[in-house]
Amino acid sequence: MERLLHYVWKHKMLPLGDLETTDGRVVEILDPGLLNRNSGPDFFNAKVKISGTLWVGNIEIHLSSSDWYRHGHDRDVRYNNVILHVVANADMDVKTQDGNYLPQMVLQIPDTLKENYDELLHNDQYPPCYKVIPDLTRLQVHSWLAALQTERLEQKTEAIFKRVEQCNGSWEDGYFVTLARNYGFGINGDAFEMWAKNVPLHAVDKHRDDLFQIEAIFMGQAGLLQLESIPERYQIAALNEGYFTKLRNEYLYLAHKFSLTPMDFAPWHFLRLRPQNFPYIRIAQLANLYYERKAGLSALLECETIEQLRQLLQTHVTPYWETHYMFGAEGPRSTKKTSIMSSNLMIINTAIPMLFAVGRHRQREDLCDRAFDLLEQLKAEENHIIRMWKECGLEVQTAGDSQALIQLKKEYCDRRDCLRCRIGYEYLIRK
Repeated sequence: MERLLHYVWKHKMLPLGDLETTDGRVVEILDPGLLNRNSGPDFFNAKVKISGTLWVGNIEIHLSSSDWYRHGHDRDVRYNNVILHVVANADMDVKTQDGNYLPQMVLQIPDTLKENYDELLHNDQYPPCYKVIPDLTRLQVHSWLAALQTERLEQKTEAIFKRVEQCNGSWEDGYFVTLARNYGFGINGDAFEMWAKNVPLHAVDKHRDDLFQIEAIFMGQAGLLQLESIPERYQIAALNEGYFTKLRNEYLYLAHKFSLTPMDFAPWHFLRLRPQNFPYIRIAQLANLYYERKAGLSALLECETIEQLRQLLQTHVTPYWETHYMFGAEGPRSTKKTSIMSSNLMIINTAIPMLFAVGRHRQREDLCDRAFDLLEQLKAEENHIIRMWKECGLEVQTAGDSQALIQLKKEYCDRRDCLRCRIGYEYLIRK
């Protein structure tokens, strides 16, 4: 309820009639101030008139006046410049650290706002705001989706910055880790990121002209050249075929040469995965991508169109994997090229965020603009989240739209954070 009180203050959803302090002085709110999401007073640089005198300073909001002391604000110098204490229940007078009594004002939450907020929190329908969505104007939807799209790119950019930092400032290595993570397509994302950080690219580069050796290092560092990593029913066939043994022997030689240590194979997931997405296939595809010199950041930055990105990220597997999904498990022959759907996902989740992140890092607006343009050129993703929003009446045409709506669900709806959502605002103010 305190968050709702913040919301009423921020949006000036004030009751009709004059506002007064607890000692009867008239209050006029000129500017509610800027919301502070960090420690310190709740709103900065507010402007209020109290008995005709203009005050400029900070605002603190609590359910009860006594919360001022419970939170220790009376001992904190940062709260000495609070000009008004806004509460739902004035149960006592309060003083600042420098000994001054603080003006207080009781602010009641409108009943309709309480009821609408309660509906949003407890409605079993999903999303709970579905009733107002058909009534939203095109401008309201577009402006909110544009903000969400930027927010999602900024979020992915922060993740990329952290990976680059973990790679000792190497953007090439950070890009490879980002690329690998998204080859996990969700389920194996964490495992692929762990694997990529365990692949010494400086060592791989010394054997860049030998696809077999690249694949040996890639598979070996994934822990997938340990016999026990293969399901028991396939182990004899894997040994008899010979390819597994050749790769393992090559890896043992390279591991000794470069002091390599494989990761544990336990993090890899296979259940409920299509064979096309098995780690063996994805790692073989990445080995080809690296061998063909298509996994470098400079090559990515040169791409200006969707088609160029598709060609760059297009890859396949070596002959052994054309007839296998794991060691010893033979199946129908397939080139296992990157599908259009997988290619689009890689562009959305890897290429575009990297362009945006590099643009931010190098202060190159052209790369940031290119990232937004590419999102608008791609068709919207098809998944259960997008279907849900379509059923609610939203038009979803581009990848920019779908990325925005994925952000909306994950960062707002799933957290029931309706007070930060513009659609939630429309629901709250409805009569």
